Amino acid sequence: MQVALSVGIQRMVRSDKGSAGVVFTMDPETGFKNVIYLTSAWGLGENVVQGAVTPDEFYLFKPAIETSKKSIIKHKLGAKENMIIFSEETERPVRNVLVPVEKRGIFSLSDADVEQIGRWCYSIEKHYNQSMDIEWAKDGITGELYILQARPETVHSQTKIISIKEYKLHSEGTPLCKGKSVGRSIASGRVAIIKSLADSSKVKDGDIIVADITNPDWNSLLRKAVSIVTNKGGRTSHASIVARELGIHAVVGTMDATEKLHDGQIITVSCIEGDEGRVYEGKLKWEEKEIHFDDTSPVKTKPMFILADPDKAFKLSMYPNEGVGLLRMEFIITNSVRIHPMALVKYEELTNTNDKKSIEAITMQYTDKRKYFTEKLSESVALVAAAFYPKEVIVRMSDFKTNEYSQLIGGKEFEPHEENPMLGFRGASRYYNDRYREGFGLECEAIRIVRDEMGLTNVKVMIPFCRTVEEGIKVIETMKQFGLERGKNNLEVYVMAEIPSNVILADEFAKIFDGFSIGSNDLTQLTLGIDRDSAIISGLFDENNSAVKEMLTQVIQKAKRNGVKIGLCGQAPSDYPEFAQFLVDQGIDSISFNPDALLKGIENIRYAEAKRPQKEKSSLAL
Repeated sequence: MQVALSVGIQRMVRSDKGSAGVVFTMDPETGFKNVIYLTSAWGLGENVVQGAVTPDEFYLFKPAIETSKKSIIKHKLGAKENMIIFSEETERPVRNVLVPVEKRGIFSLSDADVEQIGRWCYSIEKHYNQSMDIEWAKDGITGELYILQARPETVHSQTKIISIKEYKLHSEGTPLCKGKSVGRSIASGRVAIIKSLADSSKVKDGDIIVADITNPDWNSLLRKAVSIVTNKGGRTSHASIVARELGIHAVVGTMDATEKLHDGQIITVSCIEGDEGRVYEGKLKWEEKEIHFDDTSPVKTKPMFILADPDKAFKLSMYPNEGVGLLRMEFIITNSVRIHPMALVKYEELTNTNDKKSIEAITMQYTDKRKYFTEKLSESVALVAAAFYPKEVIVRMSDFKTNEYSQLIGGKEFEPHEENPMLGFRGASRYYNDRYREGFGLECEAIRIVRDEMGLTNVKVMIPFCRTVEEGIKVIETMKQFGLERGKNNLEVYVMAEIPSNVILADEFAKIFDGFSIGSNDLTQLTLGIDRDSAIISGLFDENNSAVKEMLTQVIQKAKRNGVKIGLCGQAPSDYPEFAQFLVDQGIDSISFNPDALLKGIENIRYAEAKRPQKEKSSLAL
């Protein structure tokens, strides 16, 4: 009788006329803690929680929230097929209805609302001093936002990763279906299609459960599965949460898994390709290995990444590294943008009607087609910059060759035919040329947004294939005209050292650029006169050749003499310990590796640095 019994009464949030969703104050896939992951769909939030719809997704960068910068670093439009609304029927207070087509094609939450929810959730996380799982809703009548509940996130409780499992498929085919990946692994098993608990007898240990959606009362059933595949749902759905808690992977939101797959069928479920999960016919062969970060003692020569896929950035940031030495912009354009930038600049002037229709379908949300390019590119770059913040991320401006540019949608109208594109209209020569200058302007604007509006000033810029000093000056002046000024807001501009002229005139290049990054492939090609695309003479391609090493020695010494940074991007230092030894002996500042070669590369650097004092001691003795 010491406690008074009371009843709380509150106004119902009319999100049936608005939107609702779930927030994790970290990335739910990798446990990366510097972002907030927000999902949203029309109507009551139950559809998002149960995984009955594919919601809109947003990532927010926490340091940008603290500094009041633009914090949204990624938008992803969801299908949002259904919405739960209130019903006038007394026996059934809510009902699920189809979302009108026009509402599916727009985001269910404005950027201003996303930013507000992000600020609240960040405050909640700081209050509880731990990662949180939060539900929110927006009242469609009043326009007000509400936080409905907050609880601790339960899966990614570890603060330090000591090992990571890597998987590699040895064979692939055409996927039977695709969806969003949950987890990062591969499994094969027998399909068990489940519609309700009445089908529970069908499930055996080691099966792959396939369903329209999963329900909370299936938890004991799901424990038997090695993977889950659903038609509906996103990364905050019940299936996704249970999969993480059980330590298995899932592919959600496939739309048609229960139609494409059948009971007893043997399939392979792969979630190793970043954002996309794939389901293949049969039991495929794959390689699995556990990578232990046993020796984390630092090395003097900075080990950095060569990256092309932003979706893998959060996971890779947990490896021992000193940032990204090369982020390949052209790969982002190919995979995320898909459209030639000049086709967006001159959209109204396009003569190819098929290309114009394709561009309109992709960019239908954008009145100004150029904004599509800058938004997609800036968000992809921001995702990587946020993942590695505050470590430096060096973004190489687009380095397509004309035959590659022409493969982009609308590209054939803007690209000349060249007999030898490898040595043609590529790199710096494009940026100030009227054929591409406005396209380069879009690239510059995307980088400006990342640095100035989002506050990710760890992003630096690199110019590829810059043939002459005069050309370098032209590019820097062109960048300035487009809002990217070297030195402003601490912007550093690097140049690729990949042409013999870059080495011979390195003292002059060092006066206009902040550093060099050696492109060992092109430098080897142009030093030895080898077309690296030629299979006939590929055996002559060798970074260990004495002529190539002489070039490397010269450019490293000249960079040191001028007090500018110099690194190298390439495979050789991980493949050949003696090549890593050579670079360390020359005093190179950093070496960038592809993700699968990073740990071996660090091992080679550590071995080389251990031997270097012995060499110096021997030299002094002589």
